[in-house]
Amino acid sequence: MPFQSAFKTALALAFVAFTSSSLAQPLAPPELKTLLGEIRQKRAAAPQVQADFREEKTMKMMNKPIASSGKVWFQAPNKFRREIKGNAPSVTVSNGQQLWIHYPKFQSAEQYTLGKRSPLDAGIAAITASLNLQGVEESYNITGAKEGGGYILQLTPKAAGLKKILQQFTIRMNSELQVERTEMLQPNGDRIVTGYSNESRAAIDPAMFEFAPSADTKVTTPLGR
Repeated sequence: MPFQSAFKTALALAFVAFTSSSLAQPLAPPELKTLLGEIRQKRAAAPQVQADFREEKTMKMMNKPIASSGKVWFQAPNKFRREIKGNAPSVTVSNGQQLWIHYPKFQSAEQYTLGKRSPLDAGIAAITASLNLQGVEESYNITGAKEGGGYILQLTPKAAGLKKILQQFTIRMNSELQVERTEMLQPNGDRIVTGYSNESRAAIDPAMFEFAPSADTKVTTPLGR
């Protein structure tokens, strides 16, 4: 019996040691500063990225999460393209000045003007935060942790406008500082979890960030020009 007791104790200690080693270890301010510097340096060398994504939205008004998948392209500082596949396809394109959302199934498109410090600009900043991270300290309070071979960054917005649409933004990166997963928590309790894969830093054709509606596409400007 003493042997069995000792064996159980050793097993328990091993389990505790294993789980403790796998828990996230908070980064001290100097370590966080160094990590952000490394991220900036890497992205300055290749300011463009493209990746596949799978997203799940959990909303209080819906019984089941809404899942979608597609591909995203980003060019620093503010150009991006996001294509959603499936039964409700859409293409969101921004060249930094204009934002288009195209719904090919309905032959319709929405046009928005950016740069007016509107809630839309704040929303775009939140969506592209994990892809950009340039000057992120100006807009967010940041904490970081090391977990396994990767890192976790938690961002909470500083500006009142951003706080209206975002409560907390969590970014998980692998050892190569590639974004693998993000989690956006909104003030109303809605949650958006996005997983990324097949990241590439290859050059992107500038035409990817432009959109010209066809003649048979109905264009609306919900917020005016």
